[in-house]
Amino acid sequence: MEEQDGMKEKKLVLEQFEELYGGHGQIRLFFAPGRVNLIGEHTDYNGGHVFPCALGYGTYAAVRERQDRKVRLFSLNMPKEIIECDLDHLMPETDLGWEAYPQGVIWAYEKWGYSLPQGIDIAYAGNIPAGSGLSSSAAIEVVTAIAIKNLFNLEDVGLVKIAQLCQYAENHYNGLSCGIMDQFTSALGKKDTAIFLDTNTLDFDYVKLPLKDEKLVIVNSMVKHSLVSSAYNERQSECKRALCDLQEIMGINELCDLSPKLFDTYQSAIKDDICRKRARHVVHENARTLKAVDALVEGDLETFGKLMNESHVSMRDDYEVSCEEMDFLARLGWETPGVLGSRMTGGGFGGCTVSLVKEEAVEAFTQKVTGEYQKKFGIRPKVYVAEIGDGAREIAIES
Repeated sequence: MEEQDGMKEKKLVLEQFEELYGGHGQIRLFFAPGRVNLIGEHTDYNGGHVFPCALGYGTYAAVRERQDRKVRLFSLNMPKEIIECDLDHLMPETDLGWEAYPQGVIWAYEKWGYSLPQGIDIAYAGNIPAGSGLSSSAAIEVVTAIAIKNLFNLEDVGLVKIAQLCQYAENHYNGLSCGIMDQFTSALGKKDTAIFLDTNTLDFDYVKLPLKDEKLVIVNSMVKHSLVSSAYNERQSECKRALCDLQEIMGINELCDLSPKLFDTYQSAIKDDICRKRARHVVHENARTLKAVDALVEGDLETFGKLMNESHVSMRDDYEVSCEEMDFLARLGWETPGVLGSRMTGGGFGGCTVSLVKEEAVEAFTQKVTGEYQKKFGIRPKVYVAEIGDGAREIAIES
């Protein structure tokens, strides 16, 4: 198991900042977490419900104002070079690397009428495994956004607006047609709770996780995904086509306006077989999420786990965003005594599974997953017992 307290990252990012940019002036430190989604996958851009929680893992940013219009970016997790840009010449580009995420946030602030008065120097360090489906990109967006809010005293920029702004940056600067779940969770997460979010209205509730003798265990397949270059945008397009077909015969605004019963009645209106499968997943996944939250509130973890399993099958068969490695990990969970549920989490095409595991079974599950996965694929997966943490915030620097 790996540490999640971030002490190493905090120390390193402050040391690196001073080495790169000098120790003068007021340096401030910010944090935004990654997230794990317990259930409700690919519903957030279809007007549905999601049930994620923020992790103890995240991204730290040491930040200081400049006296000119330059922005300098550096990440300890990426190729070791300072990226420099100008506040007055930020434009979406197709060949940017990791820097597209913070640059997109700065660009979005300007687009939304918040003209930054001066530039900034930033150094980042994170302990979210890149490409794992635990939202490292959302964390770097949100930590950048909250740093700018605090540095320049943007009092009318609340946490919900930060999530919306970061989603806008992702959609329009980076070209990924994602929903708001990742950014919302990173901004508004709360320790030991999950967020039950209606992505259509942004109404949400914090739901305390009743885990007394159970743990959330994340298994990183070490298969990295890149959602922008994957079929993520294609899936959203397929959902839109299904919605347009249904709107010809009924008055709905989103796929998740439908109950499974209504969908089953009218699904023949969707002309394309593939689009029908995508819509089936979305509608049934939304219903599963509602049932899962009800079960969790009632303390029925057995039912919650079964719904997690059903979610993975639907993503595998109808939404087709799984892969051999993820299916193998989920199946290992289903076959292990003491594992109540196991599913792929995140956008898909690799990444992590999340499993609800009895505490006394965690060690056996870890050994089984590590041994059998490495034997089959020649890759050693990483296993984490998740700590559910708070959302984005400023961290006091100890003198």
